[in-house]
Amino acid sequence: MSASPAAPAQIRAISRPLPMPLDLVALAPASRGALSFLRNGEGLIGWGEHARMTAKGPEAASEIRSWFDGVVADLSVSDPVGLPGSGPIAFVSLGFDDTDVSVAIVPSVVIGVRGTTAFSTVIGDSALGEPTPVRSPGTISYSDASMSVAGFTSAVAAATERIRSGELFKVVLAHDLDATAEYEVDERFLLRRLAAAYPSCWTYAVDGLIGASPETLIRRVDGEITSRVLAGTAWAEHADDTVAADLMLSRKDLAEHAFAVDSVAAVLREVIPDLQVPVGPHPLTLANLTHLATDISGHLPTGGPSALELAAMLHPTAAVGGTPTDVARQMIRELEPAPRGRYAAPVGWLDASGDGEFAIALRCASVAGHTVRMIAGCGIVADSDPETEAREAQVKMIPIRDALEAGR
Repeated sequence: MSASPAAPAQIRAISRPLPMPLDLVALAPASRGALSFLRNGEGLIGWGEHARMTAKGPEAASEIRSWFDGVVADLSVSDPVGLPGSGPIAFVSLGFDDTDVSVAIVPSVVIGVRGTTAFSTVIGDSALGEPTPVRSPGTISYSDASMSVAGFTSAVAAATERIRSGELFKVVLAHDLDATAEYEVDERFLLRRLAAAYPSCWTYAVDGLIGASPETLIRRVDGEITSRVLAGTAWAEHADDTVAADLMLSRKDLAEHAFAVDSVAAVLREVIPDLQVPVGPHPLTLANLTHLATDISGHLPTGGPSALELAAMLHPTAAVGGTPTDVARQMIRELEPAPRGRYAAPVGWLDASGDGEFAIALRCASVAGHTVRMIAGCGIVADSDPETEAREAQVKMIPIRDALEAGR
């Protein structure tokens, strides 16, 4: 674990209302270091680092929560706004595996929109700042990253063999692709295009991990809990394809979805006695894909786990890991040649009361200078077809590819 030094006592954190309307994605002033968690024009965007922490291992989330409590204790907080995300918050991006690094950042400045109310939170003497011009990444070239398409299909074939032998029921395998930009990538360029193209998804950014995720892992606000489980995917190969109807009848996709729902419900029932789980999924149609979706809800008793702790309890769900979890995680380590980093792990924000919102880091890329590493995964079950799964992984990379190429 590593962390920046504790802030001196009595630094002020002040939240204030702002005039509406506000375009959140247009407000970040710098090309790097954007912090974001947005959907349908609402949410939070931040910049600057009042405090920062990294951690590894199975206790990373609890270590981050304790560290954040200490950061807040050293602040003099004034929050007359009183809305989700006002006051000091931490943007958090957990690592997928215990050896992957988790990152938490308390920004110096946060701008938020909730319904008809906008607000700012400023820590210390930080200024809201004026945005600098956003630059296109220019020409984009692509190359294999840690796993080629052929390598991915071979991994899927190996996984299906082991599933049919009874070793496990499902595993999620990921495929990656590198993009190299002509110019250093401006994180805001990607954020703006993802938010515009996928408004119903969570457009997030934490420490160079940027994406648009359709999956709400957990939302905790005033004791109310919601979670959206996505598993089972289809896309239109032809204009007249009946994607949603076919998906709702797909034995393979329904089985994959059921594993994911059961894995989330089993964890949440440990802390939420009145958990509401629908009897079946509904189709969720996005710009280029349709998923099977189930929305789970309930009320968390007083003193229950924070949003971050709930996210860590749920991770990895069967939608991004597999079933049984431990067997699937070991198979991922064996069949994927490179660490996932923070892909497919919880990403979101936490406030001082323990409330927050976390998505699963999907449809994403790690941005570092001129290089963008895209990664996407597919749920593998006994009757998965390697070529179809490879096409699905490529389709799931389209959001980042389209965003990068918008400036050409």
